[in-house]
Amino acid sequence: MRNESRIYLGIGSFFVVVLIIYFLWSHESTGSVLLLASAGLGLMPGLYLGWWSRRMQPRLEDTEVEPKDITGVIGQFPENTIFPFTLGVGVWLVGLAFVFGLWFAIIGMGFVFGAAIGATQESKRASYSEEENVPRH
Repeated sequence: MRNESRIYLGIGSFFVVVLIIYFLWSHESTGSVLLLASAGLGLMPGLYLGWWSRRMQPRLEDTEVEPKDITGVIGQFPENTIFPFTLGVGVWLVGLAFVFGLWFAIIGMGFVFGAAIGATQESKRASYSEEENVPRH
């Protein structure tokens, strides 16, 4: 995680330099505040990842390894599912509620909650079946 930390700190440092040049040249506060927020978006994760990289064991990717040393099962990937589409429809209906009325929001929130519950249950089923080495359909 040391490399990731350096990348984020580099991005944050770039925005700090741009912030200083921008403020001294323009004396404008709105753009300076936005550049300060951009610098924070680089520095905060960079500092956090740097803090963790000193407290944990190096990952295989952080050391000199061959590709054959890190091959194997990568993780669980989602299968074909209807829930992202259902979530999108729900958010779209909630957005329409600003134009057509509260009743669209009620229907949309039903879709959103249904998609969230369905996706959660589907991911739980996937992890249980992989633990038991049972093929899924």
